Amino acid sequence: MKAVLCKTFGPPESLVIEEMPDPVAGPGEVVVAVTAVGLNFFDNLVIKNMYQIKPPMPFSPCSEFAGRVASLGEGVTRFKVGDRVAGNVPFGAARTHLVAKAAMLAPIPSALTDDQAAGLVITYGTTIHALKDRAKLQPGETLAVLGAAGGVGLAAIELGKAMGARVIACASSPEKLAFCKAHGADEVIDYSKEDLKERLRALTDGKGVDVVYDPVGDKYAEPAIRALAWEGRYLVIGFAGGEIPKIPLNLTLLKSSDIRGVFWGEYARRNPEANAANLAEVARLTAEGKLSLHVHATYPLERIADGLNELLTRKAQGKVILKP
Repeated sequence: MKAVLCKTFGPPESLVIEEMPDPVAGPGEVVVAVTAVGLNFFDNLVIKNMYQIKPPMPFSPCSEFAGRVASLGEGVTRFKVGDRVAGNVPFGAARTHLVAKAAMLAPIPSALTDDQAAGLVITYGTTIHALKDRAKLQPGETLAVLGAAGGVGLAAIELGKAMGARVIACASSPEKLAFCKAHGADEVIDYSKEDLKERLRALTDGKGVDVVYDPVGDKYAEPAIRALAWEGRYLVIGFAGGEIPKIPLNLTLLKSSDIRGVFWGEYARRNPEANAANLAEVARLTAEGKLSLHVHATYPLERIADGLNELLTRKAQGKVILKP
């Protein structure tokens, strides 16, 4: 099989592709012939040794995938060879074949392509957990989404609308904001030109927003928190903007507001049944036409650096997919 390998920490261009022995499924495991891999911003952090997950060298990056069951380990009865499946692993998805625990795989609904399914598990899994479990978003509340044109940003727009919220999409160009509008955003803010705090307040008649979904961090976090409504909730998704912000805690006191962390991977590990129910809800909403699972671009395995750089430069609108 072919595998992308990180043999030295560095930028996407430092990754190499090598031939490796074909994997063998152990008890309770499945070998998956990978057809699509969802790229995420944190993949860039992993290969630079800047993420909480520290794989042993050498390793393949990437976590979410779709494919076909190639072989079954002892005791696996949920699947048969040839079944379409999707899942996620802590790392190791950027290869033509991988081994995963059968319990961590889900069948791909017939209405979804493999590319869509590969971008569903982490992106939409994180977002439904954030909005439903952490923010407890209610119909009629206002949701502000930062980095709204990216993969998780788009998921937040679509799931926020499906949950009955008024969605304000915040991004850095007219093209990205037009994309957000086309996918359901009620209002948009170009925070490269407009004052984020003042525009959020103006769009809510001075009340402030109930929930902020923030995968960007950096200089946008504090003004977003300052724009929260009374008892508003700010969701910490990630730090694609670069810097991890330091927030004056008096801001939470003045609004009786909350800063809530969202660590979906650990939540899924600790609460597998609840996570499975969330993903089933995502599949249902997709089947009802409420979620697009939009794919921005696909790249062959040999061009993984190009795909990861699309995320680094924040050019992606929707999901970037790798095709082994």
